[in-house]
Amino acid sequence: MYEHPKPITIKERFSLLFLEKGNLDVIDGAFVVVDKTGIRTQVPVGGVCCLMLEPGIRVSHAAVALAARVGCLLVWVGEAAVRLYSSGQPGGARSDRLLYQAKLAMDEDARLKVVRKMFAMRFKEEPPAKRSVQQLRGIEGARVRKTYELLARRYGVSWNGRDYDPSKWDSSDEVNRCLSSATACLYGITEAAVLAAGYSPGIGFLHTGKPLSFVYDIADLFKFDVVVPVAFQTAAKHPHDAEQMVRLACRDVFRSTQLLAKIIPTIEEVLAVGGLPLPEDPDYAVQPAIPEEEGLGDAGHRS
Repeated sequence: MYEHPKPITIKERFSLLFLEKGNLDVIDGAFVVVDKTGIRTQVPVGGVCCLMLEPGIRVSHAAVALAARVGCLLVWVGEAAVRLYSSGQPGGARSDRLLYQAKLAMDEDARLKVVRKMFAMRFKEEPPAKRSVQQLRGIEGARVRKTYELLARRYGVSWNGRDYDPSKWDSSDEVNRCLSSATACLYGITEAAVLAAGYSPGIGFLHTGKPLSFVYDIADLFKFDVVVPVAFQTAAKHPHDAEQMVRLACRDVFRSTQLLAKIIPTIEEVLAVGGLPLPEDPDYAVQPAIPEEEGLGDAGHRS
């Protein structure tokens, strides 16, 4: 009888591993990347939470199947995760963290605690007492507008406010296009981390009602420390291709700050204040029912 590989618990795994320029496959039972010269590099797929597949990677069906069995998330991204194109099974096909997140979002008291924690982390001070989520959202908006103004003065950039219409990209001024490019990069890497941690991108706390509400919540905790200064610095130089320069600069700052390694612990810290117990990693995961190995050969020929 076929026996499924037993997933390693999250605590025993590496968080993320980037792969680029090669063929990802299972050869002689090993999960490997094969480069253009034929050299094989074995990847410890069972010991990694998430494989970030950068440009130049081709993936076989066998590799995807094995990654799913051992609970390793596959995420197709741009270089250094400046774009997120697609993903495999979020959270190794487990629902416990997603349900935990949903319970927090549906409990008004827990949700307010999470939003207050986000406010404190973002602005480095406790939010005003006895304020609702809506009131805190308004206070945050005013703070954000002021921060944009201060950064614009610091970098000598003309600033007329945040103005972005995705359907009319060229109608925005240069600094707004730079900001939009920078935040898109941040949203890509944040969504990859949210998925790798087993949470839903759409169940937000401050932001709600959008497919990436939780991504926006978490990305905002890093935005003004990581990518907004990059956008203003680039806009101040008036380069020929400002958007491309912003993306490359974001790629470099993501690597230099090891941003991905910081996002997942931040998610856990933020949600922990809601007061509900964080799900424990199970001793084993329930695997999908798959026919015995000796029956697989005929199964594909049945009508």
